[in-house]
Amino acid sequence: MTDTPLRSELLLAQEVPEPEEQELATLFGELGAPASRVRRRAPHRGPEELHWLVLASLPLQGFLAGIGAEAVKDAYQGLKALVSRLAHRDGSPAPGPVPRPLVLQDERTGLRVVLEGDLPQEAYEQLAVLDLSRFALGPVHYDRAHGRWRSELDEAAG
Repeated sequence: MTDTPLRSELLLAQEVPEPEEQELATLFGELGAPASRVRRRAPHRGPEELHWLVLASLPLQGFLAGIGAEAVKDAYQGLKALVSRLAHRDGSPAPGPVPRPLVLQDERTGLRVVLEGDLPQEAYEQLAVLDLSRFALGPVHYDRAHGRWRSELDEAAG
């Protein structure tokens, strides 16, 4: 592993409030991947609407390894709470049939990990030690029925 510090780039949906933008940038810094750039995506309308609230691009495997470290446990809990809050901003599920998750994207491979607002604790514990080299296509999401992270596209491809 290299000694180069991790950096993240955050792309936010227009509806993410300013306080949460600041909190996200702070949390990524506390998790060892300070945001080198935070920006808003252009508004989208119609069937091609993007269905995430936050897209964080960073060296994903290094970031995930770091969230398991004892020194960042509080920031990790803060990230989990913020993901939940963003997905359920007024105490109810996000409007519409599609959840609005936070998505982590590996800056090198483009592999995406989807963090839904109501993930159980064990999902985050598994995520901290997840070997991303097992996945080629993604997106990777937590399957509650099987209790594990998986990529349906990878499984379909064999």
